[in-house]
Amino acid sequence: SALETQSLMGTIVEIVAEEGYWRQVVTPEPYTAWCTNLGLVEMTAEQINEYKAAPKYICTAQHSGVYEGPSVTSRRLSDLSMGNLVRVVYKTGKKPKPSVKKKWAEVMLPDGRKGWTPAADLKEFSQWTSKQKLTPETIVETAKQFEGTPYLWGGASSKGLDCSGLVRLTFFMNGHLLPRNASQQVLNGREIIMECDHSITPDSEKLYQEMLKRTRNLQPGDLVFFGTPATFWAHEKITHVGIYIGNGKIIHASHKVRINSLIPGQSDYYENSHKLLKARRYVGWQGAGMLPTIQSQAYFLW
Repeated sequence: SALETQSLMGTIVEIVAEEGYWRQVVTPEPYTAWCTNLGLVEMTAEQINEYKAAPKYICTAQHSGVYEGPSVTSRRLSDLSMGNLVRVVYKTGKKPKPSVKKKWAEVMLPDGRKGWTPAADLKEFSQWTSKQKLTPETIVETAKQFEGTPYLWGGASSKGLDCSGLVRLTFFMNGHLLPRNASQQVLNGREIIMECDHSITPDSEKLYQEMLKRTRNLQPGDLVFFGTPATFWAHEKITHVGIYIGNGKIIHASHKVRINSLIPGQSDYYENSHKLLKARRYVGWQGAGMLPTIQSQAYFLW
């Protein structure tokens, strides 16, 4: 069946049904969907509490791996992608310290297997979360790291992204949690005033001025939403989201993660720019303190 979403390694989900080797789970967003048993580690309530309390690393590299030994020539136990969580392994002694060999850190996977990951690909989780700052610059810089990533319906990882998955992962790697879908993301943050004349068609000579008008209040880091406006017969429908990066341009997942201009006449003009409906500001908004942080949502992953 269709891919609904992806959950990053380290996410705690609730198993609600099973059929053969398939497990139906509820994710924190929440989503109710099916995955195979080899993608899960079943835990008791006591084990989950122990897991939450354990010190962890977060993978900050787009792609990495866990190996049997501290070498890329060792057997590969698992891959890692950006945002994955693994537990810290400590050396035994009077004063336990994280187990590190040269430029490799020893880690524990959710199923208890131990292995080694390049230390440069990891950050100590609690320290990392405490240093994350939500700014226009960090949002744009993070989003640009995914440029060229293939579009994947339901994709929410650095291996493949849909439009709202790009937005969510970008904010996730800056320490904040957003809803999963564009239709949910448009309901949060502060609405940016956008005057739209929906009578103007894509081939209209007035479209250039119209798009300048729609984008004049935007700032880098704002989320921009596309779709069809409400009519007497139908409700408004949000079908796409991107991140405004300034100078009339957005970065978004459409065929692949790419940068496009919203202004007609530019070589990188986005063919569906005329469907721009709304914008929301999360960065620098006085209510941003209400935006859940990764660290505060203990129930979510850790």
